[in-house]
Amino acid sequence: MALIPSFFGNQRSSIFDPFSLDVWDPFKDFSSLSTRFPQETSAIVNTRIDWRETPEAHVFKADLPGLKKEEVKVEIEDDRMLQISGERNIEKEDKNDTWHRVERSSGKFSRRFKLPENVKMDQIKASMENGVLTVTVPKVEVKKPDVKAIQISG
Repeated sequence: MALIPSFFGNQRSSIFDPFSLDVWDPFKDFSSLSTRFPQETSAIVNTRIDWRETPEAHVFKADLPGLKKEEVKVEIEDDRMLQISGERNIEKEDKNDTWHRVERSSGKFSRRFKLPENVKMDQIKASMENGVLTVTVPKVEVKKPDVKAIQISG
């Protein structure tokens, strides 16, 4: 009998053979996941976004090669939630074409970031150049406290 039962398909050579090599492989069925969930999720995983804070603003940069600015949405919700989303469409297949490799991701993507309280929600700007989306979120200026020098008498 196999040491661990085969939950993902009963492929035992003999249930009475104590030396059967039919040990359950927990990773065996992951290769079939790519056919069950085609590249719909790969665009989500591959959308890389950098978030940098400067003294003046929070700056988000997203690599979105091959997308036009009309295919990307930048939204702000009331609770200071920044959402960057869009869709990368699959190329249309011609029945006469022979595909040797498909590595570019396609599908919908969406990333959300909770903005801190010190941002100017009404002055957010977004631009896209050479496949790189830049979202600039200005920060509220922090007033430095007035420091008065006090003369020490003595």
